[in-house]
Amino acid sequence: MPNSTTQIHPPAAHKTLWAWTTATFFGFGLLKPGPGTYGSAAALVIWITLAQTLHPAHLTIATIIAAVAVTLIGIPAATIVARESGLEDPGHVVIDEVAGQLIALAICPPNWAHAILAFLLFRAFDILKPPPIRQLERLPEGTGIMLDDIAAGLYALAIFSLIHLIY
Repeated sequence: MPNSTTQIHPPAAHKTLWAWTTATFFGFGLLKPGPGTYGSAAALVIWITLAQTLHPAHLTIATIIAAVAVTLIGIPAATIVARESGLEDPGHVVIDEVAGQLIALAICPPNWAHAILAFLLFRAFDILKPPPIRQLERLPEGTGIMLDDIAAGLYALAIFSLIHLIY
């Protein structure tokens, strides 16, 4: 099972700047401990800032577009950083958490209470990785790195939707 310590080859001497900047989400992935939580929190802060300026319907559309864009850019960035770091699933790659967190926030009402619930649900699913999330990690390179967090975001979105519907 891949993890951030599974060395697949020696690290590269050269780092591709755009990929490292993207994959670490402007360095949030380099923070310790728990770089994934920092990546998710950064996405949350950006989202809540947008939530204060956009109409809720526009916020939903913008969040979905951002999640898709982050995913499409994140897959090649994560692939490059994994190769250059020599790790199968580097812990400092957090662009996947950004994408997953945005998915979890997709229909969230624009307030802190709901946003924190979406954040906690996403982090729980990202950490626990219930089936089939863990199996998605086995996909190659950036695809596996990104898709397990996309799935965690979808799980969080589904549970958030149920909670929001019931209450």
